[in-house]
Amino acid sequence: MRVQRARYFLAAVDTGSFRSAADRCQVSQPTLREQVTLLEEELNVVLLTRSKMGVRLTAAGRSIVPYFRRLIASEEAVHRMAAEMSGAYRGRVVIGSIAALAETLIAPVTSRLLAQHPDLRFEVSEASSVEIESNVLSGALDIGVISAPRTSAPKGIARTRVVEVSLGVVVPADHIFAKLKAVRWDDVESWPIVTMRPGTVIGQEVASRLPHADVVVRAASARTVRVMVQNGAGVGILAAIDFQNHDTALTRLPLLDTPRLELCLVYRTDSQPSASALIVRRFIQEQGASLVAT
Repeated sequence: MRVQRARYFLAAVDTGSFRSAADRCQVSQPTLREQVTLLEEELNVVLLTRSKMGVRLTAAGRSIVPYFRRLIASEEAVHRMAAEMSGAYRGRVVIGSIAALAETLIAPVTSRLLAQHPDLRFEVSEASSVEIESNVLSGALDIGVISAPRTSAPKGIARTRVVEVSLGVVVPADHIFAKLKAVRWDDVESWPIVTMRPGTVIGQEVASRLPHADVVVRAASARTVRVMVQNGAGVGILAAIDFQNHDTALTRLPLLDTPRLELCLVYRTDSQPSASALIVRRFIQEQGASLVAT
């Protein structure tokens, strides 16, 4: 059985539709649909029910999902073991990251890489999500870690979700909002806004949601947003991941009426990544899982 067919099937399960699964896997929708059908024919069992609303697991499909996940994990483990035995974790991996994720995802990963694979070298470059995807596509970066824009990925780029985070409002502990449990965009519209610069996903979200707001600070880093808010510049808009383990003089409240942001790994689909790039990707995904757990 082709393991790739199992990957396509699980993508359909995870996204709920062939269209979304095809986007995730960077193949056409007819190709993905055909491969899932061939998988069902090979196993002689119906795994999914199809409708205009998407796809749903049958009882048989639900039972077999854990085995497919283990199949894929086993294949990846074989590749990792082979790379370790051959000493393939060498060379340099160039990573692009938005500033917040450099601190919470990339920094812990680099310490593990240095400890477990001392012959592997890496280079980290901070930029906006749009810039990172462009540099991955050009080959200047091996891997990117971004906050995914609401638009589809550029052709030739795959996005793999690492973790989802919520947007929120950051205020001083003595601010009137600090007594609330949550706020909405309408609540903050009349306040001076401190947020990320244009070209960032948060900056774009604020511009879309609050087109007439008084944006007084357009920062290049989440730290600048926090410092400016703490000094009374205005109400900050940040993602939850930008506010972990920071000054208790600030209070963060969820924004109720906005979808969560997807933090994603990005890489090219038209070239085979090196063993070193694959191990870095795995470490980043594991670090993302630990963030979800905490």
